[in-house]
Amino acid sequence: MSRYPRDFRGHGRNPVQANWPGGARVAISLVLNYEEGGENNLLHGDAQSEAFLSDIAGAAPWPGMRHWNMESIYDYGARAGFWRLHRLFTRLGLPVTIYGVTSALARNPEQVAAMQEAGWEIASHGLKWVDHRDMDPAEEARQIAESIRLHTEVVGQPPRGWYTGRCSMNTVRLTAETGQFDWISDTYDDDLPWWLEVGERDQLVIPYTLEANDMRFATAPGYIEGQQFETYLRDTFDTLEGEGGRMFSIGLHNRLIGRPGKMAGLKRFLDYAMGKGAWFATRGQIAAHWAAHHPHRRIERPSQMTRDRFVALYGGIFEHSPWIADGAFDLELGPAHDSAVGLHNALARVFRSAAPEARMGVLRAHPDLAGKLAAAKRLTADSTAEQASAALDALTDEERGQFQALNEAYTVRHGFPFIIAVRDNTKASILQAFQTRIANDTDTEFATACAQVERIALLRLKALLP
Repeated sequence: MSRYPRDFRGHGRNPVQANWPGGARVAISLVLNYEEGGENNLLHGDAQSEAFLSDIAGAAPWPGMRHWNMESIYDYGARAGFWRLHRLFTRLGLPVTIYGVTSALARNPEQVAAMQEAGWEIASHGLKWVDHRDMDPAEEARQIAESIRLHTEVVGQPPRGWYTGRCSMNTVRLTAETGQFDWISDTYDDDLPWWLEVGERDQLVIPYTLEANDMRFATAPGYIEGQQFETYLRDTFDTLEGEGGRMFSIGLHNRLIGRPGKMAGLKRFLDYAMGKGAWFATRGQIAAHWAAHHPHRRIERPSQMTRDRFVALYGGIFEHSPWIADGAFDLELGPAHDSAVGLHNALARVFRSAAPEARMGVLRAHPDLAGKLAAAKRLTADSTAEQASAALDALTDEERGQFQALNEAYTVRHGFPFIIAVRDNTKASILQAFQTRIANDTDTEFATACAQVERIALLRLKALLP
């Protein structure tokens, strides 16, 4: 058994309608990352200086040394950039979510006080602004717990949201397992929130962004002037507004967008979006809305079943052919197969790759339409319901005789019953197809019947799964 953990399906072809407050078509989450004082630094017990997200071209860490230029750029974010952004957001009355590195918040009490006075949401950005990629899971869990403790001590209440950023493969699971957070954001995989099942916990995930993000001023390819950032934000907003019911995260950093020339583009965009009726909200507000309007509903997931349960539920999807479900169970199933279309693909793969004799066995397992088994009420529940959907259970004596004659002639000619997805048809269209297909060559009919078997299987699955 092989199971694939990544979820490529998400909200699917037709995403849920968010129904944002006030009929807004876009919910905008302004995120201000507060990292100044939490970055790599010998003063913080680290082995090297910081090298990430600054205006120093080609920056590299200095092992065993402090980096004056790097430190002063981070200092600018706390000393000047933050206050410029604070004045902008409070003047416009816009809500902000702070991604606060806990050790940085502890070293910046005046800024924390200003955040609280403004009513901003202060979420956790981890204990330190360092790379978690190679961190042992036990150590990462310890740091998460310490971040929660210290955040509570510094801010006065525990964080209700989390974003590590420089995370590991374990971060999302570890943060969800704490049971502490209304939302976590260490994903970049959607334009809407989604629910993650971690053990018994249903954890809301609010995806973040690395592209509608001022970090692109410090990375290549990236922005070199405020107008480029403004243009990208406007284009993103216009696209999301056209789609309707989407969420738009905007990632900001004090030492980057807090520079005057860069912030000018942000300000012009904010004026534009406010004029278009966007709902500006903290991530906590978005989480509360989503939990109230789109609560999670657990389903029994095919990719998580035992073999016995899987075959018991889906062994009859292909008529009297449980070997197909048994074979599908051994495929690389994952979240993408927890839907009707996804599971159908897995079952159909087994059917298609089977020997012609095995597929012929599946065709011959299907009952005649309005035949003797139907009259004797010996059809499977699925077949009974399907034939009833086209009123084949309520034929006149003349119609019944016509169906029986066609069944016999078709089977004599081709060696298997006439098969058609009854739910796609009416009694009249079934009779028409019968009369047309009976004259086909057997190879053509074999291919047609196999395709119809797959169609019947899909319709059966759609009655069971999303």
